[in-house]
This record gives sequence, C-alpha cells and structure tokens, in this order.
Amino acid sequence: MKYFTDLAERVLTSFAAGALSVTGMDAFNVLSLDWKAALGVGAGAALVSLLKGLAAKAVGNSDSASLSKKV
Repeated sequence: MKYFTDLAERVLTSFAAGALSVTGMDAFNVLSLDWKAALGVGAGAALVSLLKGLAAKAVGNSDSASLSKKV
C-alpha cells in the first residue's frame, strides 16, 4: 500500500507542476487561462511520472516509487 500512496503523490504533484508551468511567471487570470494546454501538459507530466514510478518498482525499493534502493 505504501508504494501506491507514494506513486499517487508523485503523479499528482507532477500533474500540478506541469499544469502550473503553462501559466508562466506572470500573474494569471483564471478566466483567460488556456485550460486545454494546462491540462494537456499536466497529463503528460503525470504520465511520465507514472511510467517512471512503475519502472522504479522493479529497479529500486519495491515499497517506493523511487529509483533509489535506499528510499
């Protein structure tokens, strides 16, 4: 169960970081934000994080989504 909690946290934070990266460094207006682009970039980042976490289970510590065996 620890592995899936760790994986979910990593995927969700990657999604949020990807989606927020679309807003840029300027202050953004929720009404004028390109939501399609934000969700697309967020989904792409989440997918990469998910795939990395699944691969890490076989390479690193099986109780963690990290590639490190020490985590």
